[in-house]
Amino acid sequence: MCVWPRLRSCLFNMNCWPDENTRQQLIRECRERSAGLFFLALIGHEYGSASLVSQVEVSDFLLLLQGSQQDGVSTQELESGYHRDENSIPASYRLKPSLRHPHCAEVMMTQVEEAKRSQINVEKVDVDGWTSSANYKSIINIHFFFFSPRSGPSDQASLISDLTDGDLLAELCDTFLPNLITDRHLLVYTTTTECDSRHGYTTNNRRGYAEALSQQVNNDLLELTDGDRSSIPEPRGDAWSREQEEQEELSHVLSSLYEVILPEEEQVSITNIHVYQRDLHLPLLITGGPCTGKTVLLAHYIIHETKPRFKGLDVSLTELKDYLSSILTSLPSTKQPLVLLLDGLDQIDNFGLQIMENLHTPLPPNVKVIYTASPNRARFLQAFVLHYPQQHGCSGYSHVQLRVVKRKQCVKMLVTLLKDSGRKVTSGQLTLVNQALDHCCLPLYARLLHAHTLLWQSDSDVTESSLPLSIHSSISALLTHLEHKHGCSVVAHAVSYLTLSCVGLTEAELADLLFVYSDRTPDDCDCGNLSDNVKTLQVDVERLFLDFKGFLITRTVGGAQVLLWVNRHVGLVVLKKYLDRHELREKIHKEMADYFKSWLGHESLNTKEHAMKKFSSLPQVSSRLCNAGHYVRQVTELTYHLKQSGRLDDLDSGLVFSPSFHQVMVQAGLLGDLVAMLESEVSSESEYFKERLLLAGTLKSAECFLRSFPLELFTVMESRLLPFVRVFPALQSYIKDSRKKRGNSIGVLLCPCLSCVPPIQRLKCGNKTSIREAVSTEFGVVVEVLNDGSVWIWKGYESELAKLSLSCEQHELVLKGVKSSGQFFLLSTQCNKLFVCDLTGPQTIVEIKNYLKDDDEAKQSSKRVDGFVSCRQKLFMSWENESCVSVFDISGEILMYFYCQSPVTCLAVSSDGFFLYCAMEESTVAIFDINTTALLGTCSNPNFSAIGSMFLCEDMEMMATVDRNGNVGLWDLTDKTQPLRIVKELFSEVESNSLLSAEYCDENNSLLVCQRNCVTWWDTCNWELWDKFLAPQGRAFTQAVASHNRQLLLASLETVSLVLVWRLSTGECVFSLEMSDQPFALLKSSTNIICVAHDGSLAVWDAEMIHAAGSSFRMQGGVKDVLVDEEGKWFYTADRSESVWRWCLDTGLPHAYFLHDGPVEKVKLSPNCLQLVSISAGDIYLWRTETGENVMRISGSRANDILITSNSNIGVSISDHGLSRVWKMAQGNIVCSIHLYLTDAQVSPEGTFLIGRRHGDLLAASLWSGSISKRFSCAESSEHITAFHLLSHHPDFVLVMAASGAVYTWNVAEETVCRHFHLPHTFYCQPQHFHMCNDGSYALLSTEDNTINLLDLSQMRLCSFKTDGPVLKACLDKNGDFIAYICCHASLENHCSCYQQSRSVLTATRLSDGERIGRVHLFKIPQTLMVCKQQRVFVGFDDGSLGVYSVSNVMSDEDDMINEREKVKNQTFCSASIFTWISLLTKPNTPKSAYCSKLRVLNNNNNALDLYSAFFRH
Repeated sequence: MCVWPRLRSCLFNMNCWPDENTRQQLIRECRERSAGLFFLALIGHEYGSASLVSQVEVSDFLLLLQGSQQDGVSTQELESGYHRDENSIPASYRLKPSLRHPHCAEVMMTQVEEAKRSQINVEKVDVDGWTSSANYKSIINIHFFFFSPRSGPSDQASLISDLTDGDLLAELCDTFLPNLITDRHLLVYTTTTECDSRHGYTTNNRRGYAEALSQQVNNDLLELTDGDRSSIPEPRGDAWSREQEEQEELSHVLSSLYEVILPEEEQVSITNIHVYQRDLHLPLLITGGPCTGKTVLLAHYIIHETKPRFKGLDVSLTELKDYLSSILTSLPSTKQPLVLLLDGLDQIDNFGLQIMENLHTPLPPNVKVIYTASPNRARFLQAFVLHYPQQHGCSGYSHVQLRVVKRKQCVKMLVTLLKDSGRKVTSGQLTLVNQALDHCCLPLYARLLHAHTLLWQSDSDVTESSLPLSIHSSISALLTHLEHKHGCSVVAHAVSYLTLSCVGLTEAELADLLFVYSDRTPDDCDCGNLSDNVKTLQVDVERLFLDFKGFLITRTVGGAQVLLWVNRHVGLVVLKKYLDRHELREKIHKEMADYFKSWLGHESLNTKEHAMKKFSSLPQVSSRLCNAGHYVRQVTELTYHLKQSGRLDDLDSGLVFSPSFHQVMVQAGLLGDLVAMLESEVSSESEYFKERLLLAGTLKSAECFLRSFPLELFTVMESRLLPFVRVFPALQSYIKDSRKKRGNSIGVLLCPCLSCVPPIQRLKCGNKTSIREAVSTEFGVVVEVLNDGSVWIWKGYESELAKLSLSCEQHELVLKGVKSSGQFFLLSTQCNKLFVCDLTGPQTIVEIKNYLKDDDEAKQSSKRVDGFVSCRQKLFMSWENESCVSVFDISGEILMYFYCQSPVTCLAVSSDGFFLYCAMEESTVAIFDINTTALLGTCSNPNFSAIGSMFLCEDMEMMATVDRNGNVGLWDLTDKTQPLRIVKELFSEVESNSLLSAEYCDENNSLLVCQRNCVTWWDTCNWELWDKFLAPQGRAFTQAVASHNRQLLLASLETVSLVLVWRLSTGECVFSLEMSDQPFALLKSSTNIICVAHDGSLAVWDAEMIHAAGSSFRMQGGVKDVLVDEEGKWFYTADRSESVWRWCLDTGLPHAYFLHDGPVEKVKLSPNCLQLVSISAGDIYLWRTETGENVMRISGSRANDILITSNSNIGVSISDHGLSRVWKMAQGNIVCSIHLYLTDAQVSPEGTFLIGRRHGDLLAASLWSGSISKRFSCAESSEHITAFHLLSHHPDFVLVMAASGAVYTWNVAEETVCRHFHLPHTFYCQPQHFHMCNDGSYALLSTEDNTINLLDLSQMRLCSFKTDGPVLKACLDKNGDFIAYICCHASLENHCSCYQQSRSVLTATRLSDGERIGRVHLFKIPQTLMVCKQQRVFVGFDDGSLGVYSVSNVMSDEDDMINEREKVKNQTFCSASIFTWISLLTKPNTPKSAYCSKLRVLNNNNNALDLYSAFFRH
């Protein structure tokens, strides 16, 4: 249904009332463009004076004059007010413009009325134009005075004079309207009101009348709308479907402009080459001058000659080559060939050339490519010819040139357009048209002539100068005409908005913009000033739309119909005429940015903020949008105009870091566009550039999950960003905003340890060859040399991975190697040339000549650079199997040579630049004085092999060498004039010649040696072994580096596409770095870790991100138990190791652990939270939680479970192979023993009985005597008890579930039983899942077949709901508000690749109505699920980490925790800073690392007794 408010502003200002033709055109356009039902309502009883007819056919006008003159009525004013126009079809008399003013119309109307009274049947009533078609219904509620003569000529005057207003109204209601309704099948609404004889129609009467009619209309509108809903197509939700639909629609729109038919020979050439002749795999080039119709021709043949499936190329330049290669190989087939339409590539300069270069030549089978280009684009055409050269003497492409059409065709087109408009031209005017077409014979120019000739009348004074002779001048003249008609400011603003829009504007948006920002100005104003004057009205905008109709086309973008110029040259004229100054363009962009910002719910930033509130159609973005596709285009427009107006700060703060904006983009299927926006225009100097890259990387890593569940964006971002809040504080506000937008859902309080950290930036190499060598500088510049000899450079976050071209004598050089030192690179080519590069500042590349003293080129060509060191503007270089070392400066000039006794293996230079150290074969080192080139001495160690790495420890006056077997030698450098003395030898125990790399850090006094089978970590203070890391079985290391804080080890392994990270303090692998291919090289800069893959792609991590991920704590094994104290501040975790960890929920960090002599089998927290009881190796440990003191240890208990009474005074140790003991927790004294083993035993709420199952019965043993004093048996019915639950609010009652499905309650005190009901077969209880909430309102029965079955005891009903996959864990909220469960999501099993380890999803569902509260993807394998009364969910994972999630709205707690953790962000937590509480009589043991979780203990609800008293009454 289309609501058309185009007449509303005219109803109250009759000066603006449009003429009759305009009114009918508006209504006709409304009806034609309505998507569904069309409604026309004329409401009220005052419409002002009747307007004069703007056009009357000649025959009717002459009849009117004749009759008037016969009756002696003067027709002078009538004849002077109309003039004859032969250009109308049929010929008509038209009202002169000067008489269209209301005052003039009143004068004329007097004479017209006199003339009408003297005529019979002169004015004919024609309602055909106001009726609807068969597909639409019109609803008319009408109050107006209508004159319809019924008598003969002689009685007409007397009849008119005798009729009163009441008679006319009766005629209307009794005769005319009933006949009209009957004939046209219209709906009319009437109601009866009672008029007060004293006060007339009061306000209440009128309100009652309006409300009665409105109610009738509303009911019928609902009925009609529901009935017509099926005819309206459903909008497509995904971006691909929307794009295909929009492209198809655009092709139809452009094809409709195909009005000049091409010569037959050109049609045949296009059709034959690219549709029917499939054996020709040649591209087609269509050339033609501006406005010759190249795009229209393509659209016409695509629609009429093929059955297309459209797909746009909306990808970044870096992804374009891979994208094109993918679609060229996967999409085309014999039955469905692929046709690439590359229209207008010549208009986008370098980008168009790169698109063409990325297309293979020759084309693959079943692939056709069509280019269009203008002949004056010489550079593009030259590149095209070179890209498609001749093959076997024939042209490498087909060519069709569009020529100027013949004048006869343009004239025929013009005549057709005029006829469709109800107009024509005189013979004299046609002569001028032919003369104009002689100068410019183009289809677009013919359409412009149509617009000009519509303004002509038969008596118009037109000359040769009346028609502009070019397209641009013609467009400019028409715009000038519109300025005089509508006002300069309105026209200038309208065309400016349309021209500067990114993808087009809807009519409503353009009207809103004009209503706020444009004003009606005098005709002689300076349009370039866009000045203010009288406010623009709605009717002004609507009249302008009608006159713009020939200039515009409509297409669908983002689910909205937008307006675009019919030809780009209209926009070029607008830019020249109205937007020739930068400040004018910036002003328009700013206004449009403010407008679209209001669409997305952001505050307006301009001075007309109050005016923005007047927009009636500005919705606010919600975090739960029903169809975000409608906002796609507004988002695109906003980002575009913010950039163009130079408001990048607003873009960052208002959009880039807006969770609402991210939600809109993800829901609209534009996640790729959002990532591109975050990554675009990133500069290391801009604020928050790393945060933007991290957001982009996080979105990409969760791409497939978000495509399936776009509404879970906030939770996904929380879980992935929280670990890095300490590194990037700006993310804290993003997370807080996400929580506000999230509302009642699942939030993240504590993130589990990350298993895999995505890179902050990922770049792909343009070539498809493998890498040969990769190096980096300390400033972060990376250089790659590929096997094809190409060189690729990355200079930082703000740059792409770009290709570096080196040429010599007009030939491009092919590289074979690269070395780096300091800020310099050394490039070696296959043609024996060396170049030194400094890429940190302005790029300088200098060639080095005569780098070997021996000038034999054959000898030089066989040498490979092996060593390269820089120091104080001097560069040192050695070669493989050469004993010579060359020294040159940064200008490439050779300074000196050094000669050694044997081939040099590595180099080192002292920091002062005075001494050169050369390591040689057979573990020999030579020292040279650089200034004098004198050899100071040599030394060797026969125990070592050839030296592979050498490091100077100048603060200790020592030198460390690492030979190829991994052995470390320490040399004394105190006196360099004397032979070096080795002071220490450190030997490796691995295979020979296995050294891969070595890294020395003087700041941390450490040396890292990487070999194939192990990585050795040395302490260089005492030169002792810190640790040794062995490669996993069957694997081998390829490289290893230490993190910047020297607490983590990063290593790559053969055939593994991940970089593994170990914690040095514990030796455990804590996480991995995500890579797309197998790592080739690990590089370090001052702030980053960079990994280069074998395919040349590059991944970058911020060093602080890796530190933050590595500082997270996790337990040694999978989390098995989680306990939380009553206040929820402290919680405890156990993983079946020797330790139980104590954590603080506020900081999210472990504060202490309880150490046992053996693995902890069971752990319980007393109800008063003052004591912790654990079982380890059969012994019972009792700890004080506040002090950590082990106050008691009971040996030899053989217990496998512990129970504690509600008053925390009595403990019960359950044993399945011996006696179960009841003992006092204060002293450990045994109260009694229970001889029978009770399964699933529980202590009664009052601490009187131990109740459990045995042989199908339910037994209650006294905790004072140990005897079995109560028994509940179903022996009579031969059924067993499968599950039971003690009710804390009803201490005497036990809920009992029987195997048959019967549900009982057992009153233990009175020993009475009541059978309540029998469960259906599908709701049978599963004992392993059965449990209840604290107040007994809900019970979880079973989880099977992707279904969760519940028993609602509060309303005595059974509940069941489907899950998204098999349920792994399920737990009820203790307060009975929701159920939390983990399932393996079915849709993620097949295609989700976000997290490779797990497809588990945590979901919370409200119990009262079954509505899902929220869900979060768990990217690990869960082992434990627990819910506490504070609406928090604890999930323990198999890797020892734990996640804590909040359900519903606990915003204040979440923010407090973030703030608390922010206070301790600079503290370093390690095992040494955590208190160790050891047990009594325990053996010394080395503590092991742990990680933990949060949970809270259960709480009772005292209000449950009254609620369920009837249920438990026997």
